[in-house]
Amino acid sequence: MATGKALFVGDISLDTTLQLGHIPQPDEKLHVRIDNESAGGVISNAALACRLAGGNPVLAVETGDDLFADSLLISLQQAGIEIVSRKMPGRTCRAIVLIEPHGEKRLLLEPGVSLYPSLEWVQSLSLDGIDWVHTAVYGEGAWPLIEQARQRGCKWSLDLEPATFSNGIASIESLLAGAEVVFCNQRALAQLGDNPVQQLLAAGVNAVVSTLGARGASYTTDTDHLEARYPLTPTLVDTTGAGDCLAGWFIACLLAGKSPDAALTEAVFAATYSCERAGAQPSYPDRQQLAAFQQASLR
Repeated sequence: MATGKALFVGDISLDTTLQLGHIPQPDEKLHVRIDNESAGGVISNAALACRLAGGNPVLAVETGDDLFADSLLISLQQAGIEIVSRKMPGRTCRAIVLIEPHGEKRLLLEPGVSLYPSLEWVQSLSLDGIDWVHTAVYGEGAWPLIEQARQRGCKWSLDLEPATFSNGIASIESLLAGAEVVFCNQRALAQLGDNPVQQLLAAGVNAVVSTLGARGASYTTDTDHLEARYPLTPTLVDTTGAGDCLAGWFIACLLAGKSPDAALTEAVFAATYSCERAGAQPSYPDRQQLAAFQQASLR
């Protein structure tokens, strides 16, 4: 699938997924099962989904100098992602994902030094040949990154994580004006308050993609509203990274020239596929797997 190049700037982590029968009581010893350990992170996940969708992503991250940092980068490089990175003294971000029997997750996060690249390193990044920039605002480097995208005429998108605007939307409003797409889950929308999508559009966002859990996702602009639904009842195994999968897949489709309607439909099916399997990155489909999943779902 021919596509422009997208730069993903943000976090990388080591994700450890634990299956547990229930949340332990105080002083209770609970035996669990480790389902997988793999690279993770909101933006690293989205970069992989973009690549699996046929996109051409570049991932810019800083890691710690611990033993597992290199293995995380190697796994993403082996998937065909171009990596721009450097090591920093300290620990790479670590996520412990607790999965209950019904598939919902509880997430424990040690940010370490890889939650967002440092300001001076982000300022050194080149946008030569880049058509799209995607990030989540976990560091002050997001401001010069988006400003450079504006000056270069690159489209950009934001993953609006609730923790990135804990002081209110005004704290990141300057990044929203002109954004091609902002991706929001239901927790982020609820944090915005009344009429959250309209708030974002009024701030200058061109389009808002709202994830709706098992119900699919919507795409809203000032003039259009589209919805994509998975037609069956999904069997939830692990919802970790499903929204990141949707974002990366959607970006790849738009860069390939697909309509927002077609892009959203594919992205919803890709995210649903991931929810029916364990882990985040290990659960993402490639194009062949997605085609088979769509065909089976629409019979």
